[in-house]
Amino acid sequence: MRILVTGGAGFIGSHVAEYYARKGNEVVVYDNLSRGRLLKRDERNAEYNWKYLGQFPTIQRVCKDVRDYEDLAPYCCRAEVIFHIAGQTAVTTSVEDPRPDFETNVCGTFNVLEAVRRSGEKKTVLYCSTNKVYGDNVNEAELVEDAKRYRIAGRYHQGIPESFAIDHCKHTPYGCSKLAADLYVQEWARLYGHKTGVFRMSCIYGTRQFGFEDQGWVAWFIIAAVKGRPITIYGDGKQVRDVLEVSDLVAAYDKFITADVPHGVFNIGGGAENTLSLLELIEMIERMTGRKVPLQFADWRPSDQKAYVSDIQKARSVLGWQPKTTPMTGVERLLGWVNQHELLW
Repeated sequence: MRILVTGGAGFIGSHVAEYYARKGNEVVVYDNLSRGRLLKRDERNAEYNWKYLGQFPTIQRVCKDVRDYEDLAPYCCRAEVIFHIAGQTAVTTSVEDPRPDFETNVCGTFNVLEAVRRSGEKKTVLYCSTNKVYGDNVNEAELVEDAKRYRIAGRYHQGIPESFAIDHCKHTPYGCSKLAADLYVQEWARLYGHKTGVFRMSCIYGTRQFGFEDQGWVAWFIIAAVKGRPITIYGDGKQVRDVLEVSDLVAAYDKFITADVPHGVFNIGGGAENTLSLLELIEMIERMTGRKVPLQFADWRPSDQKAYVSDIQKARSVLGWQPKTTPMTGVERLLGWVNQHELLW
């Protein structure tokens, strides 16, 4: 297959690119290496995955921006399968400066889709959406507060399904931009006959993830613990997410490509069997490292979801997929990688 991975130098994109390169496919990694600029951070590790992918002879690395249609279109036209992963990924950043968020997430996605439409060929497009498309409607689900976590009860005790309401709620600009792109990808399947998969992701984590306070919380907690840095918890720390190790996510993508499914929207995460609260992850890290993690607490952030768990029954039934990596195994693997690369931070 000829594969295009936008945002291919990022955490998820680099794992996708590596997986398909190792299977002998031609892969184009398309990335403008703008993570540091978008997040307004001194991101000294922005090129780590870019350089890592240089070892694979079937990977072509292209340093260009998805917001530039003329540059992007030829690569979309040549690809058979497009993983559209490029995007602005941080909620707080979108609140502070919404224009780059909109231009990257909405306009960048439209450019991919329009290039696909104009190519005149049927292609497969996989889009990385987010659970933030449901906004703070998630907080309307019935919750039970336990000692160290919130737990979704009642109707949604197995998680949030794809049919969950997306309107009449706060999204933050990030959630709005991702939802707009999410809907455009769905329409390109219905109107133009392309095979599209929308994956509304919960918490994805794994090696080569350079998490920080506003994005990639599992990796950030581990990095901070290894370096002895204090961690600020916004809220009470009982927030719960279902967590999914990145190799399991790539397996879901691969199942979609080969499945006899014309299009689909999938809530994708670890599901009800693979959840962690912030406090539980801290305790897990402390047990693994044998030392206390310095904590401080601050107010809740805008539209933070107290508990989000993906109902993954659709992915199981339609794609024949399920997570294989437990949180304990995945966190141990990521902790080992961070320890081996401690000098990166």
